[in-house]
Amino acid sequence: MLRRLALTGALSSPYSRARLGTFLTFALGGLLCGVWVARMPALSAKFNIGAGEIGVVLLVWGVAAVVAMQGLRGVIARTDSRTVLRIAAPLAAGTAALMALAPTYALLLVAVGLFGMAFGVMDVSMNAQGSVVERAYDRPLMSGMHAGWCAGAMSGGLLGVLTAAAGLSFTPALLIATLIALPASLAVGQTYIADQARLVSVSGRGRRAGRLPPAVYLIGALAFLAFMAEGAIADWSGLLLHNELRTTEAVAALGYPLFESAMLLGRLVGDRLRSRLGTRRLLALAGLGTAAAMSVVLLAPSAPMVLVGFFLTGAMVCTVVPTMISLAGTVAPGRSAASVAQVGAMGYGGLLLGPVVIGFISEATSLRAGLGIVLALALLVAAATRFLPISAQTDVAAPVTPAQQPEPELIAA
Repeated sequence: MLRRLALTGALSSPYSRARLGTFLTFALGGLLCGVWVARMPALSAKFNIGAGEIGVVLLVWGVAAVVAMQGLRGVIARTDSRTVLRIAAPLAAGTAALMALAPTYALLLVAVGLFGMAFGVMDVSMNAQGSVVERAYDRPLMSGMHAGWCAGAMSGGLLGVLTAAAGLSFTPALLIATLIALPASLAVGQTYIADQARLVSVSGRGRRAGRLPPAVYLIGALAFLAFMAEGAIADWSGLLLHNELRTTEAVAALGYPLFESAMLLGRLVGDRLRSRLGTRRLLALAGLGTAAAMSVVLLAPSAPMVLVGFFLTGAMVCTVVPTMISLAGTVAPGRSAASVAQVGAMGYGGLLLGPVVIGFISEATSLRAGLGIVLALALLVAAATRFLPISAQTDVAAPVTPAQQPEPELIAA
């Protein structure tokens, strides 16, 4: 009995550190994006560009992220998420500094491309690491992991508010976030654990991976819709408040942190809701609730009501993306990292297309009309959940058998 307790303690400690470290990695990614998004009006002012040019900036970022994510499938099969993430997270912070220091619009696009590639690799590998931790715990944890993103994004958004209120431009605001994220990413990198997929590949070296099952691509299609809806709020909330409702930059910067604060609260309870309601019902309710909340944003006559609408939208949409990532990690046993990478790449395709579509609609009509696409996407997600391949096995994280569990020496830093 004492030996069993000692072994349990030896295994639980690295897993606990990995869970905390992955949560904090999500928070650092959210911090970098939160400052950037919250100060989007300041970026527009720095280069004297409009919604169309901002859409191009976001397009470059999305293309770079998708290219990096798609290429990561082969890399992560030969290494593991721990190794990739230890490189990608500090690299994302470093390239964010290049974006902050870009002196011209052309160089900004180059820096944004580099940041997008680094961030895309970071995003996939931290989701893959989260899937490893989730399966080790044998229960849903992905929503809680993504709560870390919300905490970081909310902090980044509030940092954006403070820097705007202090009269700081886009450049120092983003540099402050970089100075926080770079050393922190190096520190938390020591907490990650080895992938199950890596352990399997070591024992079955030389075996070629086949095509991922169709279920992965179906989940990826819904992730495309969810990412597009979620990203639309992140990318355009500040410009809606500043350009159409004529608020100050400080007030405009409040939209994104309010949205992310609601996402944070919802994701902290999202795993429990998923266990209680079931995956399919949770996703359907999330889609319908998001559509209703976006109606408040689109019909609101004043800035305070728009801010309320953004908060409600965050509370409703918060569980969709982490649930899709969690499902991706379970539908292809032994290949969860590749599945997460594929779903992540398809999801970021939504972030890639969304800014372009909304930017062009906004140029032709208004930003409110452009954001109307979020309502339609939410209804599509709610309707399509009936086709998801959800079973009793994929409704929770797939268990890791004792034979598959990493030994203490394999998960040491």
